[in-house]
Amino acid sequence: MASWHRFDLVDSSYAMGLMAHRTPAWTEPYVAILDQLIERHTGWWSAADWLTQFGHDPDQANYPDAYRALIPPELWGSYDVPGWTANGTEPWGVQMDPVAADGMLFYKGFFLVLLGIRSMIDANDRWNQPFEMIRDGEHTFTWTHTEIAEALTEQWLAAPIGCH
Repeated sequence: MASWHRFDLVDSSYAMGLMAHRTPAWTEPYVAILDQLIERHTGWWSAADWLTQFGHDPDQANYPDAYRALIPPELWGSYDVPGWTANGTEPWGVQMDPVAADGMLFYKGFFLVLLGIRSMIDANDRWNQPFEMIRDGEHTFTWTHTEIAEALTEQWLAAPIGCH
């Protein structure tokens, strides 16, 4: 479940935040590294699961026995394994922008952590200027750090029981 490309980016950022507080003289290299991590998170590969896993997993009936611990017994064979993003399921339909999507809470949340760590150690709020996400021709979406946080807030306010 945590083996997608974006997890390497986000998990690598934690050290940058800690080191920046410990060795502030090295802020510039930490910011440069964080900018590269963020830049990669804006690309197609960061949301590859959302952009390729449409509907319910067609392989549900063929999951290995090791998955039994992750799926309620009464739903075995007709339930998506945790980590299957299921873009396009009802009632939402296909939503190609992983930030605006009704699902993908974890995607936005972890991206906000990455952006927040960068913002915490550098007052130059580069990522609060419009930048493009996904960059896949027709699937190019423009966001800012603040807009992503606002979109997530609006989703929570619209669905108090949870975004998903």
